[in-house]
Amino acid sequence: MLPGFPPSVSPSSHAVETDGFVFLTGQFPRDLDDPRAPLPEGITAQTTRTMANLARALRALGMGLENLVSVRVYLSAFERDYAAMNLAYAAALPPGGRPVRTCVGVTALVRGALIEIEAVARRP
Repeated sequence: MLPGFPPSVSPSSHAVETDGFVFLTGQFPRDLDDPRAPLPEGITAQTTRTMANLARALRALGMGLENLVSVRVYLSAFERDYAAMNLAYAAALPPGGRPVRTCVGVTALVRGALIEIEAVARRP
């Protein structure tokens, strides 16, 4: 469990590390400082918040987005939101930082979120 993070929505850890790889539980666009606050409106705002939450989780582990090696993105409105999500996602990555990625459409996400992102990072 990461210090300064609200409890996980599910019965899971925030992160698990093994052999230099860090597996991060899915992040979604909740406000980590006020977890009961409404989610932001629209896929751009939700992607930006989700990436910021992912970056915050990595910082808590002494890493950053540049340490990402693999990402899975889940969208509840794939056809509608894919292009706008890509723009906000790319804007959040450090220059030259492009982990491998899978993006899938799902029927629903926690709290009605439009996006959830899980990731694997590697310590340098």
